[in-house]
Amino acid sequence: MSEFRLTQISDTHLGRRFPGLIANFHAVSEHIDANRPDLVVNTGDVSFDGPTSRDDVVFAKSLHDALPVACRYLPGNHDIGDNPTAIGPVPKPPVEETHRQQFRAVIGEDHWSFEAAGWSFIGLNALMMNSGLPFEAEQFDWLASEIARASGRPVALFLHKPVFLNEPGDPETPETSIRYVPQPARARLIEMLATTDLRLIASGHVHQRRDFTYRHTRHVWAPSAGFKINDARQDRIALKEVGLVEYRFQPDSLEVRHVRAAGQVDVDIEELFAQMGGAH
Repeated sequence: MSEFRLTQISDTHLGRRFPGLIANFHAVSEHIDANRPDLVVNTGDVSFDGPTSRDDVVFAKSLHDALPVACRYLPGNHDIGDNPTAIGPVPKPPVEETHRQQFRAVIGEDHWSFEAAGWSFIGLNALMMNSGLPFEAEQFDWLASEIARASGRPVALFLHKPVFLNEPGDPETPETSIRYVPQPARARLIEMLATTDLRLIASGHVHQRRDFTYRHTRHVWAPSAGFKINDARQDRIALKEVGLVEYRFQPDSLEVRHVRAAGQVDVDIEELFAQMGGAH
């Protein structure tokens, strides 16, 4: 295969009680149907609240099953719970193995790898990092073997949380520790990846569209496919809009296209809180 076309969606946050998010997903689905990439990757927060509502997970998967192309998935904090962090409050809910197993049973594998168009593609479960749960060590061991197998091929990494804001040594605050891969797991991940030809890190989570290059790695933050978070609730780092990202991989080259599907609406988080019965 000399070319591989991949569409990234993220933070779909699907649940039966959110018609605006469902409508946005249908708009994305129609866009994907019209363009027919080789693969769709959802980089997490597939469901609105997986840890407390298995039905959200089941419903989210049913909508993805209707897509006309193959999908791979990675869990977000709304699917399996959030990372423990070295600073700041304990996350609610914290990541748990039972939630990971629910994701795997309903949605699919929570980490994966494959090769296409001369590239190595790696998907990681970012929420288990810093958890101390057995799978954290298992995944790092698995990653080491995948890095060895890449053997010089360019690598594209997908995960829910961005690895950092601007550079690996960014100072951590209680807010940034939950926004990015937390320390000390971040440092270990970066050290492991330093031995690869890492060309792309594609993430979601922040609900802001961003695209920058640090050294020779391009960092792409996919916006939420579902809703945006207003400036009163979240500081503005980049572009706040709903949308998706399209990639075209060829041996030793990468093209990125930032897209908004026809019919997508910038649903504000306040609308969701109103549907849930009040402000949060």
